[in-house]
Amino acid sequence: MSEKSSSSGSDEDVDPESGQPVELGGVLSKWTNYIHGWQDRWVVLKNNTLSYYKSEDEREYGCRGSLCLSKAVITPHEFDECRFDISVNDSVWYLRAEDPDHRHQWIESIELHKAESGYGSETSLRRHGSMLSLTSAASALSATSTSSFKKGHRLREKLAEMETFRDILCRQVDTLQKYFDSCADAVSKDEFQRDRVEEDEDDFPTSTKSDGEYYHNNNGSKEKLFSPASPKGMNGIDFKGEAITFKATTAGILSTLSHCIELMVKREESWQKRVDKELEKRRRVEDAYKSAMHELKKKSHYGGPDYEEGPNSLINDEEFFDAVEAELDRQDKMEEQCQSEKVRIPRLTPVPPGDAYSTIGTHRFANKPHSHSSSLSSVELVSASDDIHRFSTQVEEMVQNHMTYSLQDVGGDANWQLVIEEGEMKVYRREVEENGIVLDPLKATHAVKGVTGHEVCHYFWDTAVRMDWETTIENFNIVETLSDNAVIVYQTHKRVWPASQRDVLYLSAIRKILPTNENDPDTWLVCNFSVDHDKAPPTNRCVRAKINVAIICQTLVSPPEGDKEISRENLICKITYVANVNPGGWAPASVLRAVAKREYPKFLKRFTSYVQEKTAGKTILF
Repeated sequence: MSEKSSSSGSDEDVDPESGQPVELGGVLSKWTNYIHGWQDRWVVLKNNTLSYYKSEDEREYGCRGSLCLSKAVITPHEFDECRFDISVNDSVWYLRAEDPDHRHQWIESIELHKAESGYGSETSLRRHGSMLSLTSAASALSATSTSSFKKGHRLREKLAEMETFRDILCRQVDTLQKYFDSCADAVSKDEFQRDRVEEDEDDFPTSTKSDGEYYHNNNGSKEKLFSPASPKGMNGIDFKGEAITFKATTAGILSTLSHCIELMVKREESWQKRVDKELEKRRRVEDAYKSAMHELKKKSHYGGPDYEEGPNSLINDEEFFDAVEAELDRQDKMEEQCQSEKVRIPRLTPVPPGDAYSTIGTHRFANKPHSHSSSLSSVELVSASDDIHRFSTQVEEMVQNHMTYSLQDVGGDANWQLVIEEGEMKVYRREVEENGIVLDPLKATHAVKGVTGHEVCHYFWDTAVRMDWETTIENFNIVETLSDNAVIVYQTHKRVWPASQRDVLYLSAIRKILPTNENDPDTWLVCNFSVDHDKAPPTNRCVRAKINVAIICQTLVSPPEGDKEISRENLICKITYVANVNPGGWAPASVLRAVAKREYPKFLKRFTSYVQEKTAGKTILF
């Protein structure tokens, strides 16, 4: 994976002219989903936004997703030195850089953009201004409106009554105050007049006053001309009426206050009930949230890289097995649907000219010179001298070993365990682990009627028909053709989540084993074993598995009755299939063994059924 950076300003992290962080762009691996895993994407960091595109060339078509970094949380992975996660609320991006240095560069740049984003920074104050909106404050206050008192009309009415009583009381107090002031003035004036009259009588006892001051009544007595001031006459104030009104007003105030207190007590009880209900509702919501988060954490591995196969995977063995089994069931269901609809996967490799056969003796291996040997321990190959390439020595060693050891009977060997027995098919396993990785050798024997060993090996080796019967392969291609009988193949297998996707690079060779005597059956062999090639190096997107697989097919012919020609009813192909696979990775041993026990018999039955279907009604090829 390559990565490069581009900036819109200088080579520094911050543009000296604008003071803003510079743009950063490059290739990062982004976790897409559990089916496609990590995919290379062109990622751009600009203006506090992280965006990604399928590739750099597709930027003009718009980004496929973006994150605002204002409230983003950047988390470097604890174990993976190249990985870092960016989360904003519920959205999480899982990213991997090319190496730890590039990861550090990206994290620093993202943190710098985040620091210079909209909230709390100097640039944000310059950009947005520092004044708070009074309108927003007023609107916030208006949000607490009297709508919450729609059910409290009576309390508002009583408060309005209190306002009225207050106004009346204030006027009455003013009136009474004027009355009391007038009374005080009248009393003071009356006392002053009385004092003057008494002084005059003492000084002039016989003198007569003016008619305006005294008058003589019928009995000769003298009365004062100034009568006492009348309370009702002072400014026209009715003291008694005012007193009654004042008393009624104060009584009304006290009554209204009592009513208000009563209403407020009831209102307090009502609000307390509502508060209790809200608290209970909040408690239930919090419990539901905790429960949902707990379930989400349990299911978060559906799409999260932390729960896929790896040395620090958070998924346990039981969950791993359940997920693998569910994915295999889903793939089987899809395959059954394709078969029912007679849908075939398109062939990726054309049939080589001259590779097809229809009659006896037209195949490329027919009529080739060969020699005999005294025993099968020293294997002679058809056209071995013609099949020369740089891997010839390895091929001969593999063929020799398989013919020496793979055909040995395992029935009496205690190291081999019979794990499957279905009719003629038996599957054996020998448990072997190395550094915690399951390396169990598998061996299967089977007997198929109506086909020859040559036909079985041909369909097993021929890449032109590989996708017709092999349902576990996602894609494959021939890396190099070494000879007519040997090719180097690279293939990726369908991912079975949460296991990582596997790929294999192997050499595949087909051979006819020469008989040592006339009683030896016609024997063919195909061996596939891992090799290295410059055109198909390992990648971080797949775990490279190592294989050493062989299928050995022997044709047994029962003599036909009388002078009849040999037909397919007289044929039985004895198949021995051996597989030594190092899956790599970190899948649990129990899961690998369970999957092998489940898939190998299905694979063998599927393949042999395909061969029987393809050869039915055709001329026998020995």
